[in-house]
Amino acid sequence: MSDQRLLLGIDLGTSSVKALLVTLDGGIIGAGAAEYPIDRPRPDRAEQDTEAWWAGLVRATRLALDEAARRPAMTGRPQDRVVAIGLAGQMHGTVLLSAAHEVLAPAVIWPDQRSGEEAAALTADIGPQRLIALAGGPLASGFQAATVRWLRVHEPRLLERTAFIVAPKDAVRLRMTGQVGTEPSDASGTGMFSPTSRTWAPELVAAVGVEPDRLPALTEATSAVGTLRPSAAEELGLPEGIPVVAGGADTPAGVLGAGLVAPGSLLLTISSGGQLAVPALTPDPDVTGRSHTLCSVLAPSPRSAGWYRMAAILSAGLALRWLRDSVFALEGPDAYDRMLDWAADVPPGSRGLVFLPYLAGERNPHLDPDARGVLLGLTAAHGRPELVRSVVEGITLGCFDAARALVEAARPPDSIVLAGGGGRSAVWQHIVADVFGLPVRHLESGEQAALGACLLAGAGAGVLDPVTEAGAWARLGAAVEPDPDRQATYRDVYEVYRSGYPKLSEDFRRLRALPVA
Repeated sequence: MSDQRLLLGIDLGTSSVKALLVTLDGGIIGAGAAEYPIDRPRPDRAEQDTEAWWAGLVRATRLALDEAARRPAMTGRPQDRVVAIGLAGQMHGTVLLSAAHEVLAPAVIWPDQRSGEEAAALTADIGPQRLIALAGGPLASGFQAATVRWLRVHEPRLLERTAFIVAPKDAVRLRMTGQVGTEPSDASGTGMFSPTSRTWAPELVAAVGVEPDRLPALTEATSAVGTLRPSAAEELGLPEGIPVVAGGADTPAGVLGAGLVAPGSLLLTISSGGQLAVPALTPDPDVTGRSHTLCSVLAPSPRSAGWYRMAAILSAGLALRWLRDSVFALEGPDAYDRMLDWAADVPPGSRGLVFLPYLAGERNPHLDPDARGVLLGLTAAHGRPELVRSVVEGITLGCFDAARALVEAARPPDSIVLAGGGGRSAVWQHIVADVFGLPVRHLESGEQAALGACLLAGAGAGVLDPVTEAGAWARLGAAVEPDPDRQATYRDVYEVYRSGYPKLSEDFRRLRALPVA
C-alpha cells in the first residue's frame, strides 16, 4: 500500500449505516456498520430519528477506522490519511429543518404509506402523463412531494415552522459541514424535480404547495460542498477540515459502485427494499408509469450514462428481518446465515408455499400503498425452512415482476449484478439466476453504495476519475448460470405469484378501512 491516501464513503441506509475506508485503487481496508430501527407509531407510518442516524454513523466510522489501524501495511493513523468524505443515502425521505438548522420532527422515510391519498390527488391535479413527463415517473406514497402535501393538510403548523426540506443523506451532510444543499440524484427522487433539465420543476413544486426557497440548492454529486466541522470531526474521530463531497442517492451511487456506467447489465440490490436499476443514455420516461427515470450521480457525457431507470419493491430485506425478529425471534450475528441454510434444503417452490412480499404496500409494478403481505398455500406441514425459502422466493419474484416493467422501457439486460445483503448468499444467487433466467454475478464488496460514495469523494477531491475507476473497483464473483429445470418450476410459481395481487387487491383496500386501534 504505497499510496496511503484514503477515501471515506458513508451509506445511510434504511436499516443501518455503513462506512468504508478505501485506498485510491479501490481496496477496502476498513469497514463498519451500525443498525437503527424504523419507528412505526401507526401501521401506515415509517419514521426514523435523525439522532439515531448520527449515532450509528459515528459508530460505523470509528469501527472502520479501528479496522484500518490494525492493517499491517498501514503506517500512522488512518484518520490522518483521509483526503475526502463522500455520502450516499436512502431515497425519497423527508427531513424538516428550522431556519437554525434544527430537526423539527422525525424523518419520514420511503416505506411510509400515510400519503397515498395525497399522491393520488397530486397525480390528478397535474395529470398522470404530464406528471410522468415532468418527473420521470409516477408519484408514490413515501416520496417527498407526497409527504409534504400530507403535511400541508395534516400538520400545517409544522410545515410553517420549516425553513428547509432535505433528503436523509443531506441531513447528515448538514451535520458534517453546516451547509444545506443537495444534488440531482436525490432531488430527482422527490417528485418535484425534472430529470431532463436537472433542476427543480416549478410546476411540480407549485402543485405540492411548497415555497421554492425551502428546497435546497443544487450542486453536482461530485462537488466538494464544505469541510468537516470541528464538532462533527471530534465525534467521528477524524481531523477537522476534511473535504465533504455532495455524494448521491443510494441506488445510483450503488450503480456506480457496481461498475455500471453504461447500459448492458441490470443491478439488483437486495437491501431493506429491492431496487432494480439500468443505466440510461437519455432521460426518456416510461410512459406506462411502471418505472422511474432518474438522474445518475454522474453528469451526462459521452463516457457515462447521466440517468438510470429504476423499479423497486418496498419489502426485501425488511421481509426477512420481519421473519427473523417477529416470527422466529432469532438473535446473533449469524441469524440470517442460519435462516438461509434452512432454505437451501427446500426445493424450488417451497413445497407449495408462495409469499407476496407486500409488508409495506408495494411500489412497482402496482403502486399500491394498500397492498398487504400474504402467505399463500400455508399448511401445517410447512416449517421454518419452507417459510424462509418462500420469503426469499417471494422477494425475488417481486423483483422479477418489477423488472418486467423496467426492461420493457429500456434495453434488455444480458446479465445481473447482485448486490446488498442478499447478494452474499449462494442460495439467493441461484434463486435470482433461475427466476430471471440470466447469469448472475454478485458484487463481492457487498456495500456498493458506500463504494460509490468513495468514488464520488475521490472525484470531488480531484484524485481520481470515477468513470475510469468504477469498473476496476467493482469486484464481481464468478457467474451463476440459470438451471433449465428450476427455471421451468419458477415459471409456474410466478404464474401463481402474479395472479395473487389482482385477486386480493380489493380485499387489501377493505382491510385498510378496518380500525387500527
